[in-house]
Amino acid sequence: MHADIPPSNDEPSSKATGPWYRELNSYHWFVFVVAALGWLFDTMDQQLFTLARPLAMIDLIQLEPADPPAAEPGEAEDKHRERIAAWEKARNDELSATRKEHGGYATSIFLIGWATGGLIFGVLGDRWGRVKTMLITIIVYSVFTGISAFSRGFWDFCFWRFLTGLGVGGEFAVGVSLVAEVMPSRARPHALGLLQALSAVGNITAALIGMAGTSWQTMFLIGTAPALLSLVVRRRLKEPERWQSASTTDGVKKQLGSYSELFGDPELRYRALIGLLLASAGVIGLWGIGFFTPDLQREVFKPVFEAEGLKGPELDATLKKWSGITSLVLNCGAFFGIYMFSHVSQYLGRRPTFALCLIGAMFATMNVFWNLGKFNGVYDIFWMVPLMGFFQLSIFGGYAVYFPELFPTRLRSTGTSFCYNVGRFVAALGPFTLGKLIRNVYSGPGFEGATSFRYAGVTMCAIFLIGLIALPFAPETKDKPLPE
Repeated sequence: MHADIPPSNDEPSSKATGPWYRELNSYHWFVFVVAALGWLFDTMDQQLFTLARPLAMIDLIQLEPADPPAAEPGEAEDKHRERIAAWEKARNDELSATRKEHGGYATSIFLIGWATGGLIFGVLGDRWGRVKTMLITIIVYSVFTGISAFSRGFWDFCFWRFLTGLGVGGEFAVGVSLVAEVMPSRARPHALGLLQALSAVGNITAALIGMAGTSWQTMFLIGTAPALLSLVVRRRLKEPERWQSASTTDGVKKQLGSYSELFGDPELRYRALIGLLLASAGVIGLWGIGFFTPDLQREVFKPVFEAEGLKGPELDATLKKWSGITSLVLNCGAFFGIYMFSHVSQYLGRRPTFALCLIGAMFATMNVFWNLGKFNGVYDIFWMVPLMGFFQLSIFGGYAVYFPELFPTRLRSTGTSFCYNVGRFVAALGPFTLGKLIRNVYSGPGFEGATSFRYAGVTMCAIFLIGLIALPFAPETKDKPLPE
């Protein structure tokens, strides 16, 4: 046992002075580091999937073999060659659209697994404990990420990604619940904000792996590394005293981790539904739009690089490098945006800060999808994409700070998981809808190349309005202790 495990105490510490981190002892830091690494590796897995997805679709999605059109009687040779070229272009366009559509389907299935795992492990996090559940989720997402590398077709790829999603979805709620319950009250929002901000380091790590030119199979094999963290979790981390005493309140036994109890209480049900609306806006905005930016970049700049004479493996390597750069700068912006939320919300309040971030995310994302490449060519990536990452991911900093403040200890993991992960069931429609917009709405003459991607992405940005509509009904939790 650690001798300096702090007692359960969440009395407001407004009288404390100095930097928030000076209130933390060695065990506080140990808990923070373990939770941060668990979530960092979790987000690395997510970003590896985002970068590997277009490469995997190239290998796994192919058109049925077909013979080119035969020459017609009396047709000139030049005319016949033109018809063959048009036929080949049409097949290539069809293959490209099919791969983008199936990439959306694979992402939706991953998100459904994420949401399912979040709901299951959210309850188990309250019933079994934060530490034991965190251990299981880390092992699940690590093992099935590695198995994804051995996919031989689209549907087995989706199956392994669904199972990976079970673990990915479960880690967030138990991690933030653990940190929220261990940290001193004044330090809590700052620690949670930093915890979420460090998730961007996981995304940046994945981007660097992608920039190294690794294959999509190798990316997934690297994703097995987080399983080593489970050894640290199992040996040293202890359950929060707050959780250990949560089953009894005022001498009355309470059910730990119960959706029936969560929705049987009108106030908790109200909070859960408001949190769900907030989460749906951000998750769809990120996974249904923002994380398709590497795909957009490929569509926008492939013709540019081809015009410069690049082709074959050289072209593929260049596109992969710029996909990694796109992900890297997006997540550099994300780090500062996430951490910004924890600081600004301590002054403005949770609701005004959410409003600022949602509005910024909507306009920054529209700017990327409509204007990327139109001002300074490929160098637009270095200012448009970080700005989008700053605002899109700042919303997720809000989830880490805000959701644990909505629910009592016995239902904290359950409630946080409900908000964050049922939102993913809704969000699974995001990539599906984006694919359908590209394939069925913005298709045909006038929507060649990246144009369909641009229109579909801008259309999808309306999702941020859902979060703005929900905000006036959300409770303000600034300067309030965690509910018991």
